[in-house]
Amino acid sequence: MSLLGGAIVEAVVMEYGRGELLRRLSDPFWFQSLGCVLGMDWHSSGITTSVMNALKKSVNLRSSELGVYICGGRGRTSRQTPAELLDVAERTGLDGEALVRCSRLSAKVDNTAVQDGFQLYLHSFVVTAEGDWAVIQQGMNPAGRMARRYHWLSSSLESFTQEPHASVCGLNQGLILNLTHREAAMTKEGILELTRERPDRLLHEAALVMPCHHEVTAGDVDLKRLGAALILAHESEVADFESLLLLPGVGPRTLQSLTLVSEVIHGTPSRFT
Repeated sequence: MSLLGGAIVEAVVMEYGRGELLRRLSDPFWFQSLGCVLGMDWHSSGITTSVMNALKKSVNLRSSELGVYICGGRGRTSRQTPAELLDVAERTGLDGEALVRCSRLSAKVDNTAVQDGFQLYLHSFVVTAEGDWAVIQQGMNPAGRMARRYHWLSSSLESFTQEPHASVCGLNQGLILNLTHREAAMTKEGILELTRERPDRLLHEAALVMPCHHEVTAGDVDLKRLGAALILAHESEVADFESLLLLPGVGPRTLQSLTLVSEVIHGTPSRFT
C-alpha cells in the first residue's frame, strides 16, 4: 500500500501539481477510490487510517523532492501534529505557528463546534512547500460503531467557523448542534456576548432561567464547568469564536452549555442541519 500510494502521489504531483493533490485528497469520493486501489474494501472505515498511514510512510521519505509533508495520524500520533508541523516549518521556512493554529482549529471545530455524535480519533494534516494544506480527519460513534470523515482544503476555506469543510462523508444526522452552519452566526454572537458578562452574574441568571417545560432543562447545563470556562473566557477577553474554541477547557460539553444558555437568555437557536 505504501509503495503504490507513494507512486500515485508522485504521479499526481508531477503531472498536475501539489495543489491538485490536495484538492483530490479533500474529495471523499477520490479518497475512497484511492483506498480501493490500494487494496481496501470500498465500505471499510479503515480506509482512512490505512491510506493516511501508507502515504505518510512513503511520501515523507521523499518530502524534500515532492514538496509534500504529511503530519499527524491516529490516536497518540495525532497529538504529535504540532511538533511535526513545527519541524516542517523549520525545514521549509513556512510559518509553523500559523500551521499549528490551522491544525488545532480544524480539530476543535469537528470535535466541539460540530456535535454529531462522532469523536475524533484520527487527524492528518497534509501541507505543501507553498504552505497550502488539506486536513483529513475521522470520528467514531462508539454506540453505532460507525465512522465519519471530515475533509478540509485551505484554498477553498473562507472561515474556520462558517461552513469550512470541503466535504463531510457520512450519514446525515438531521438536526444537531452545528455552529458552523451559515444560520448559526446569531448563536455564536450570543455565546460571545455571554463571555463578556460578569461570570458570577451570568451563572446566577442561568440558574434562574432554566424552565422545566423548555427543551433545555437545568440538568443539561453543568454550572460548575460552565463557570470555569466563563471565567477563563472573560479574563482572556476573547474577541471571536475561533479564539473561544482554542481556549483550554472549552470542549463539547462546555460549548453545548454555552449554546443552551444563549438559547434561553438570548433566544438564539441551538439546532442546525
